Amino acid sequence: MKILSLASVAILVAVGPSMAQSIPEKTGVNQALGVAPKTQDFVTLAAQSDMLEIQSSKLAQTKSDVTKTKQFADRMITDHTETSNELKALVSSGKAQATAPSELDKPHKDKLDKLAKLRDGKDFTKEYNDMQVSAHKDAVSMFERYGKDGDNVDLKAFAKKHLPHLQEHLKMAQDLNK
Repeated sequence: MKILSLASVAILVAVGPSMAQSIPEKTGVNQALGVAPKTQDFVTLAAQSDMLEIQSSKLAQTKSDVTKTKQFADRMITDHTETSNELKALVSSGKAQATAPSELDKPHKDKLDKLAKLRDGKDFTKEYNDMQVSAHKDAVSMFERYGKDGDNVDLKAFAKKHLPHLQEHLKMAQDLNK
């Protein structure tokens, strides 16, 4: 049994660096403990979050039947396009020693696909609104943790700069269901 456990740990250690996210960040351990994500995790998750926000909000513009939700979606497209472009500039300039993904990973793609399969109107709007609350809670947590204890000065400044916007987005998302 000990040999099997040691083999599992050895595999995780060997495979870990090649994964886009570290295991503690991917499983939510860092969030639960209030630990800042690693730089690569922060860049990966921030980029994935922006892409999901933009793509799901484009769906909301056509599938939602609520004006308030459509207006929120317009704001998400504008704001998350801005943060996405700024993050890409930090990465491409070399200020952030990380790589940004250019397409959604499987978990984010699955969320988008689930949303896309919903009928227009009430069901779509409820799922989109709920997704926005959940996504922004996670983003606020990650940006708070990285802004406080991250290991890259430029990305810490980026996180601190955009945290108030994410907090505002979370409040707006929570108000969608009222």
